[in-house]
Amino acid sequence: MDSAGTADFDLADFHIAAPAHPEPEGNERRRFRTIWISDIHLGTRGCNARLLIDFLDHVDSDMLYLVGDIIDGWRMKKRFYWPASHNDVVWRILKRAKRGTRITYIPGNHDEMFRQFTGLSFGGVAIRRKAIHETADGRKLLVLHGDEFDAVMLAHRWLAYVGDAAYVTLMRLNVIVNAVRSRLGLPYWSLSKVAKHKVKNAVEFIGRFEEVVAHEAEARGVDGVVCGHIHTAEIRRIGGVDYYNDGDWVEGCTALVEHFDGRMEVLHWAEEVERRKAAQAAEAEQAVPAAAGALVAA
Repeated sequence: MDSAGTADFDLADFHIAAPAHPEPEGNERRRFRTIWISDIHLGTRGCNARLLIDFLDHVDSDMLYLVGDIIDGWRMKKRFYWPASHNDVVWRILKRAKRGTRITYIPGNHDEMFRQFTGLSFGGVAIRRKAIHETADGRKLLVLHGDEFDAVMLAHRWLAYVGDAAYVTLMRLNVIVNAVRSRLGLPYWSLSKVAKHKVKNAVEFIGRFEEVVAHEAEARGVDGVVCGHIHTAEIRRIGGVDYYNDGDWVEGCTALVEHFDGRMEVLHWAEEVERRKAAQAAEAEQAVPAAAGALVAA
């Protein structure tokens, strides 16, 4: 039984397939106090599992928050899609729990089927409806997915499903565009992210959403709020609270992290990967003349 008096189930009782691509050994990992990720949408073709696996293989933290829409139940009900890379993501998360990372999972609207397990723990992953996180510098942050403040979700659920269908179409185009860019040796680029920021109504909706969430956090007497849901990573001060959105792993491929001094930062992982590749290429170029010089000296 856990502290709330509910049964503590263990995901180890279930069969979790071995990863198709195990974690590489000897990777140098960047350590953070806390990591927040959301809107992964496992079970859809739009999920960028490749970049997320790379992220999980290069970072570590004392605490990890999964801030909703980790698995896309809406899509899975219509068509089952679960490639090996999606299993690899789940395997890596569960392995972190076994290593001692404190993991809190806050289901969103796309994985709302897990909300019925609120208060339980599975394999070291605590499922909660929301959480209060205390930063290293003593600030209290409300952590929730954010669909609670989505007027479309609350008042017109059928419109949300229509919007979801349109969004899936855009995601499929995004996959095709980036497959072509990859063959041309070009970095990842989010078609949907650019389109969203070009549409006035989308920009206005994001602004309203951020203000409503921040107002609710202020009303609850906390210092800030962390959410996901709208696939738009952001750090900004709104009124008397700090607003944080960790983004997503479909379009932007971003994570929110807390450093050990309490400083918060959004990591744009596609850009991190490109910087790493550039550094590796530069090292390789420097190694060639050095090797040639050694041969001449010999």
